[in-house]
Amino acid sequence: MTEHESTLSVGDEIELEVTGIAHGGISVARHEGRVVFVSDAIPGETVTARVTEARKKKFARASVTNVVEASADRVAHIWAEAGVDRDPDERVGGAEFGHIALPRQRALKEDVLTDAMLRFGKIEARATVEASEGDDELGGLGWRSRVRLHVDEETGIVGPYAARSRRVVNVEGLPLANAEINMIAPLGEYIPDAAAIDVVAPSSDDPRALIVDVESGERIGENDRVFESVGGRGFVVRAGGFWQVHREAPVTLFEAVRDEITALGDRFDPLATNLDLYGGVGLLGAAMIEAGGPRVKVTSVESDAGATDDAAENLSDFVGAMAVTGKVDAYLRDVIKNGNASSRERMRQATVVLDPPRSGAGSLVTKALTTLEPRNIVYVACDPVALARDTQALTEAGYALTTLRAFDLFPHTHHFETVAVFER
Repeated sequence: MTEHESTLSVGDEIELEVTGIAHGGISVARHEGRVVFVSDAIPGETVTARVTEARKKKFARASVTNVVEASADRVAHIWAEAGVDRDPDERVGGAEFGHIALPRQRALKEDVLTDAMLRFGKIEARATVEASEGDDELGGLGWRSRVRLHVDEETGIVGPYAARSRRVVNVEGLPLANAEINMIAPLGEYIPDAAAIDVVAPSSDDPRALIVDVESGERIGENDRVFESVGGRGFVVRAGGFWQVHREAPVTLFEAVRDEITALGDRFDPLATNLDLYGGVGLLGAAMIEAGGPRVKVTSVESDAGATDDAAENLSDFVGAMAVTGKVDAYLRDVIKNGNASSRERMRQATVVLDPPRSGAGSLVTKALTTLEPRNIVYVACDPVALARDTQALTEAGYALTTLRAFDLFPHTHHFETVAVFER
């Protein structure tokens, strides 16, 4: 039988030798030449898996039902409701690496980053995935300060979704969430008038639950202001707004960006047209100011008006800081269109920090940046493939990747954060 001619149907039980890891936390195997993406496995294992998708000729998907030869890195799943002893359809999602020892999780994330940078970034680059303070001692548990729960349309019962599904699973606890979340999360309760519930536990404020109305989609209390603390610095944030979910993520990324800007030395010009793109409530803009001193000029650009208002307040102590509401690509397009010789030179001396969504900066933003030619770009990424694609665009335009760091800010999941520095 030639490659891609294997016949598989949903429900088939097949034995697989797992050979690698793919982006998204899915392991890779082959069955009669056909790629099979298999959940709940570890590279190096032999497993029995149930086929869950077989529509594509080039690949199929499957979930482990039995571990024939286990990896030395396999551990009891940190979330009982996600273990391989449960039927794949009944396994809760959100902890797809929960059956893997923490050091191996980080090694797999390093492999994914290296592969992404080579295949999509066309560059050889590797970074050690750094653990967050306290995670090893806590076994990678209790780090989430924000959780979304869902309400079953038929029963009204509250819980997380099953893996790769929109079906609500009834669970007894949330092992990745902190104590405050677990204390008020309405797991298993009957709430028929809600579509979802966001449970929020700010570092310097009371925990709360934001109910998403089933009719209007409105989150009750989402615009309430709550307080977060980062290394002794206070930040105002909307309760329903974006904030890093790991308890240590804000300070980790703040310090990483601050330290990378500090390391630029004379390459960083405090009085240039410095930018904090996708700036949120000003966390990384504040990191730039801490690196360069209170006279730093920086404009934070964010599309969410509420976040921009909060950024303006959070950065109000610094006369050179400004917060602007707008889409990043449109803002940069206006800068290009309205620039003169003087403003273009200030832009060429600038340092740009950007923290885009999971999809990355994309071609419109990277093209605008390479047109403006800032001297330094500090890129915070939550998706390695998106970072790699943007890396290719930047390096082809004359930027050099000079620093690459990775942080394990989502233990027991496939996610991690990366900080990359590019210099023109």
